[in-house]
Amino acid sequence: MSEFQLKNGMKLYYEDIGSGETVVMLHGWTSSHKVYSAPAEMLKNKARIITYDQRGHGGSKNANGENVTMETLASDLNELIQGLSLSDVTLVGWSMGAGVALTYIRDYGCGALKQVVICDMTPKQLNDDTWKLGLYQGEYTEADIKKDAKKSQVRLYQTFAVRAVPKLKKIPGFLLRHSLKKTLKSCDQSVLISLSTSMKEQDNRQVVEKINVPVTYFYAVPGSLFSPELAKWYEEHVTTSFRSVAFPDSTHMLINEHPDLFAQEIAKLL
Repeated sequence: MSEFQLKNGMKLYYEDIGSGETVVMLHGWTSSHKVYSAPAEMLKNKARIITYDQRGHGGSKNANGENVTMETLASDLNELIQGLSLSDVTLVGWSMGAGVALTYIRDYGCGALKQVVICDMTPKQLNDDTWKLGLYQGEYTEADIKKDAKKSQVRLYQTFAVRAVPKLKKIPGFLLRHSLKKTLKSCDQSVLISLSTSMKEQDNRQVVEKINVPVTYFYAVPGSLFSPELAKWYEEHVTTSFRSVAFPDSTHMLINEHPDLFAQEIAKLL
């Protein structure tokens, strides 16, 4: 167990295993560094793998003394990279973590990076008349934000979880909510709310076009939260070297569902 102290005195839980090229992996909303536990073990003989719990999550649940936004998390990442003197980083971001990676690139550039791996995430969550590659495979709009404002945190998370992993629909509602409440308890509720709002406010499409290091996109087929068509959009808008990797028979939880394939594809990039 290690703790990285931010300039404001708050501490982030992180793990640093293996040796070789540096890979920093960023988890998603309501998740933690544990989502990468299996692939990190598989990769530790090939690379130095750094994972950490972002503010309000897991071991960093109490690192929440301010309004936490995507910009806050990007600043934390920048402090971590500088504080650990990292360079030539392969930056891997899944879900919200990919949004943090894009916000970091927007605010701090690619100077410390070797390459970026975006895992099943759109650059813009809100859909509109000109953009149908956002959240819930093109269905989530500005009007849904107003509807969500009237729902409890548990109900909101239930909707998100079922869309992320459709097979959860088969679980009786009261049992599913009991399980989801346990997950929510591992996070700071106010941080989850502020980050959900912050993510929906972002539009990183122009950021993608300005990335000047190689980009890889991992995506789920048939998909769940996001359309597989995003792979084509990234290919058309990334101006550097680009490749995409489809994870067959997958949902948004592709890392958990295919840890071997995930590790193998990261290893190919090193």
